[in-house]
Amino acid sequence: MPAVRVFEPALCCNTGVCGPDVDQSLIDFTAALGAVRDAGGDVERANLASDPAAFTADPTALAFLQTAGSQGLPLTVVDGVTVLTGRYPSREELSRWAGLDAAPAPAVAGTGTLLLAVTDVTRSSGGCCGSEGCC
Repeated sequence: MPAVRVFEPALCCNTGVCGPDVDQSLIDFTAALGAVRDAGGDVERANLASDPAAFTADPTALAFLQTAGSQGLPLTVVDGVTVLTGRYPSREELSRWAGLDAAPAPAVAGTGTLLLAVTDVTRSSGGCCGSEGCC
């Protein structure tokens, strides 16, 4: 299974989800990381303030810091290869890089959620308005 590592700039706490003005991208990333980890993905994060040793222990992260500095963070590395810089990865990206199926979760009975298939209907096939074109 691929190892996904996200190296973050110095944050106020280990997730950055603290204080009065929380960055929405940190909230989204923290949730995505938890979901992928719970699904069995090998994903970890390292904060420059709370875990600087992780940066020095990883040759890719160390070289990145020496070249781009902390302004280029966050840095996402998969098995030693840089795959993303300057923003946090999405849940779909994390899932794909971790070798998991990134398909949306199926609807769960009793939740009120219904997933529908999308069908391509074009005007040339009549579409929803018949062969006359648009209504």
